Amino acid sequence: MEILGTTLRICVDDLEPAITFYERLTGSRAQRFERGGVSVAAVGCFLLMSGPESELEVLRKVSATISVEDVDKAHATLTEAGARVVAGPVPTPVGRNLIAVHPDGSVFEYVDRRTNA
Repeated sequence: MEILGTTLRICVDDLEPAITFYERLTGSRAQRFERGGVSVAAVGCFLLMSGPESELEVLRKVSATISVEDVDKAHATLTEAGARVVAGPVPTPVGRNLIAVHPDGSVFEYVDRRTNA
């Protein structure tokens, strides 16, 4: 499994000023979407999330988002290496994802950008 990149996950109280800051910081425009009652903006290597505390509490447990070519291959590699997949693979607005707990207890989201999600 080749890791293509990593996205840092940041929960914020107010999405709009956070977007403004991170757009200026990265020189990138935000890509916005909603997921499960949470407003999300991808800005460069940052994933900004804002919404109900009950939803954010769960999202804060995920250390980072890791981009891979194929979530199915990541699933196989992760389980063979001893990780426990706790959610997915499932479709997302831009591809598919899964959530895995590594043997050390770290929690990561793995995503691909497949158009045939």
